[in-house]
Amino acid sequence: MDAFKRVNGILAPLDRANVDTDQIIPKQFLKRIERSGYGPFLFYDWRRGGDFILDKPEYRGATFLVTGPNFGCGSSREHAPWSLLDAGFRAVIAPSFADIFKSNSFRCGLLPVELPETAIRQLVDLAQEQPGTRIMVDLESQRISVDSNSLPRSAGESGWELTFTVDPFYRECLINGWDEIALTLKQEAAIVNYEADRSASLPLVR
Repeated sequence: MDAFKRVNGILAPLDRANVDTDQIIPKQFLKRIERSGYGPFLFYDWRRGGDFILDKPEYRGATFLVTGPNFGCGSSREHAPWSLLDAGFRAVIAPSFADIFKSNSFRCGLLPVELPETAIRQLVDLAQEQPGTRIMVDLESQRISVDSNSLPRSAGESGWELTFTVDPFYRECLINGWDEIALTLKQEAAIVNYEADRSASLPLVR
């Protein structure tokens, strides 16, 4: 998977709580066997209704999604983070995530960032009031910075910075671009040694 160290991009707001996985990627699109190709169907039912905020020109091509609590609840499906990644998102910022969605996100390279609801409210308001707001998410330093050019004048010229924490294991995996296959291959020498010892000491099953 792609490494995540420092990523800069547009922030898009989805001011909703309890966004479930069937809204993220509806069940009729889960027949594909690849991990790619889900992006066009992201939030499909909401987009069919028209005037969906992520379809507004100023949010197209967004890299980050800021949203409400309990994001990714509902049924377990890896396709939910896959669809977000395929649509160009590298991180979702929310007060909380459903546990399985959060775990699936880490494993496929989508960064789930948890912040207090007050900080989320500020980011949502900023993205709505200043469409095209760009932020930098730095996983190495675990900081989010908002460029001063994207802030209203009342915020001053120093920019705006938030800190977050990520499980150290998943942080290391994301920074290095290690998925579960890569982690297994890091133990290739030990696996080869084990197989060599096993073949000498145990009978082969035929």
